[in-house]
Amino acid sequence: MDVRTYYKKLREAEAQLTGEFLVMVSLATPEGGKDNVKTEVPRGIAARLIAEGRALVANEAEAAEFHAGNQEGLLRHKEEEAARRLQVMVIPSHELRKTKERN
Repeated sequence: MDVRTYYKKLREAEAQLTGEFLVMVSLATPEGGKDNVKTEVPRGIAARLIAEGRALVANEAEAAEFHAGNQEGLLRHKEEEAARRLQVMVIPSHELRKTKERN
């Protein structure tokens, strides 16, 4: 590909994009790129992926699904971290009896 053509495609793709970050859906490529992998990227990288034919901008439903999955993963991560921080104190039964007798 000619360098001028590449940068022309890059500028055209970036001009059509709106927003600072976009959800992209990858396309299968001869180099081994996987099809239908979603990711969120800055506008400049999104334009480059489009110009190189490696990805397309996700539609509204795909973007909503991607963000919902991220929120679910974040919630699950927070729950796991909270469970790790849970502290348990073991008190021998004879110590427990002593505290009950004092009260």
